[in-house]
Amino acid sequence: MTAPTLPVAELAAAADPAALDLTDPQTFDDNDPHEMWRPYRAHNPVFWHAPRGGNPGFWVFTKYDDIMAAYRDNKRYTSEQGNVLSTLLLGEDSAAGKMLAVTDGPRHREIRNLMMKSFSPRVLAPVVENVQKLTDRLISEAVEIGELDFVTAVADRIPIHTIGDLMGIPAEDREQLVDWNAQTLSRYSADDGEEVSLMARNEIVLYISGLMAERRRNPGEGEDVLSTLATATIDGEPLSEEEIIYNAYSLILGGDESSRATASGIVHAFSQHDDQWRRLKNAEVTLESATEEVMRWTTPTMHFGRYALVDIPIRDHVVKAGEIVTLWNSSANFDEDAFVDPYTFDLGRTPNKHVSFGHGPHFCLGAYLGRVHMISMLESLRTRVADIELLAPPTRLFSNFANGHASLKVRLTGERSA
Repeated sequence: MTAPTLPVAELAAAADPAALDLTDPQTFDDNDPHEMWRPYRAHNPVFWHAPRGGNPGFWVFTKYDDIMAAYRDNKRYTSEQGNVLSTLLLGEDSAAGKMLAVTDGPRHREIRNLMMKSFSPRVLAPVVENVQKLTDRLISEAVEIGELDFVTAVADRIPIHTIGDLMGIPAEDREQLVDWNAQTLSRYSADDGEEVSLMARNEIVLYISGLMAERRRNPGEGEDVLSTLATATIDGEPLSEEEIIYNAYSLILGGDESSRATASGIVHAFSQHDDQWRRLKNAEVTLESATEEVMRWTTPTMHFGRYALVDIPIRDHVVKAGEIVTLWNSSANFDEDAFVDPYTFDLGRTPNKHVSFGHGPHFCLGAYLGRVHMISMLESLRTRVADIELLAPPTRLFSNFANGHASLKVRLTGERSA
């Protein structure tokens, strides 16, 4: 991909806030999310998105530095009325004050510290080992098949097993969770109504409720995340049932969606960028640097949001107390002032301080495992696949939040040595 080459005057005209409806997933089907932000960063880096369709208006931040500053600032902004547009526009989040992602202050620190026990290197060691084994097996099977939908055959099946290991979810239930999860913050197409997302969320919550009750009766080893939450206390008091359910739900939702999106995104990127595929194959770049560039390039989570607690000056504007602010990672990760040649896919890019995992107090709890997934995928592709050929244009998830694929038809040619 190269940057758009519109003249300056046309770029300025393209930065009209009225030209975008960021509440409509169709906007992201009609525009390349990588490219559509460039005129706004250049000419309208902070703007007011007018109310549409009965939804309230909200602020849009497009520049890396502004977004990073907002992520760090948990004094003037809060997540407790939602952290994505789907809940912020409703004016509330039913999980506020209970789920880590939409809880601030001391309770946020207490729950985060508690959950971090299940993310220690010792506890995660067998989980990490299983990630590489599963990835190798799925890529080997994909090579044998040859032509396949990479999303359903591979990408859908890796992160849910990692989360399943983390939470002690029975193997026979995991495929169903994948399907429910795909319908929550993203949809397969415009034909899926909001009621589909709501029903899927309810199914996941009901499922976790049943698991939680079982763990409280039979806590077992107590090291999987759900057992930790179900048996833990803070200041001598156990977590409420809602805190346990919502935080387990958050892990399933966030960990599965972002890793699936990144896995399909990198295969698509390699099908378009043979030079970078050869750099990976020839070990000209490290798996670690390649992983960071993949995370930047795919940006699986396009935005997060906050709610202003006080009036906040920003550039030539003032965000008023009580107004919604949206932070667009999909713009920040391609900001010309933060990245050299941002529209160049460069697996050796350094430094690479992308915001794909967020930043500040709400930095993604599962960032380490997200990187493990990608390193395992890159290693398996490098050693087992000779060529990647795109067979049809990919189909995007119908979402203004998740930047992923509903379908990616490819042909994988295997390495003889593998």
